[in-house]
Amino acid sequence: MTAPSAAPAWPLAELSAQLDALLPGCRVELVEEIDSTNTELMRRARAGRGNESVLLVALRQNAGRGRMGRPWQSQVGAADSAPTLTFSLGLPLAPRDWSGLSLAVGVAVAEALDPQAGAGLALKWPNDLWLQDRKLAGILIETATLPGETSAATRYAVIGIGINIGPRDPQGMNTPPASVREWQPQATAAGALADIAAPLLRTVLEFSETGFGPLAARFAARDALRGREVQLSDGTAGLCEGVGWTGELLVHTAAGIQSITSSEVSVRPRKS
Repeated sequence: MTAPSAAPAWPLAELSAQLDALLPGCRVELVEEIDSTNTELMRRARAGRGNESVLLVALRQNAGRGRMGRPWQSQVGAADSAPTLTFSLGLPLAPRDWSGLSLAVGVAVAEALDPQAGAGLALKWPNDLWLQDRKLAGILIETATLPGETSAATRYAVIGIGINIGPRDPQGMNTPPASVREWQPQATAAGALADIAAPLLRTVLEFSETGFGPLAARFAARDALRGREVQLSDGTAGLCEGVGWTGELLVHTAAGIQSITSSEVSVRPRKS
């Protein structure tokens, strides 16, 4: 892990102050290159640093990971215009129910990047942000048991997010990429982080207290799959009827309504 030699465009002090106001002690770190921000925070938690709350930002990842072990590599452009924004938020968390956390995170990011929904930024269950059926961002959530923690409810949560700020090479991608600059031509990684950081932490803390239920309507307003025929990787197919109050995907199949809860199941709109 290497620290950046200079990063004048990243308002680290201001962002740390915003996060500290929401969660005392929470800070922002920026590194130039790392294997994976998620991997680093999980290492720290397992090494006994699970009491720390930190938002770790990397200009470049060389071993980034997405859901189900898929690789996700950041791309670096000019000094203040990196094509991707990659960061992970790590903090001890004890929600009443973990179900729907990735959906809550998606809501926070989508609303921060596209507040009035004018760009049409949509949420694709369970952990992607789509723009016109192209992938703009992905979310990877991992948890670790805290050494010495007596309550099984409290774990260290690592919430990793990768966002395409500018255009990127689609080679090797399952879904064509979209970018923030399609509706914000002057967008930068630093500016996007400034928009996202505080709302994300606020939403995660609210989720910990109240669960996904209060966020369900906000997710539904941006649901990329609701009302569409979908195909699941387990062979299930049917009409998506949105998500339930704990974040489960509801699919109307020939056998009736199926509730999909496993994040190991992939879902796609059916090709017409």
